[in-house]
Amino acid sequence: MKAVWSLAGAMMVLSVAAFAAPDKKEVACAVMPDHKVNIAEATKNKMFADYKGRRYFFCCAGCPTAFKKD
Repeated sequence: MKAVWSLAGAMMVLSVAAFAAPDKKEVACAVMPDHKVNIAEATKNKMFADYKGRRYFFCCAGCPTAFKKD
């Protein structure tokens, strides 16, 4: 009986790990959502803004200005 419970517990742990979200490398631009933004590059180039505890990334130099207007 212990073996059955141990096996069931192991299966639950593995099933949760299988559905864990992978790390994102790209996100949609906050101003032009159809454009993808590489998070590492945008961070390196300071192409982001923090607003109300959330970080927004931008695809080009014009997007931060448009974001701040809205």
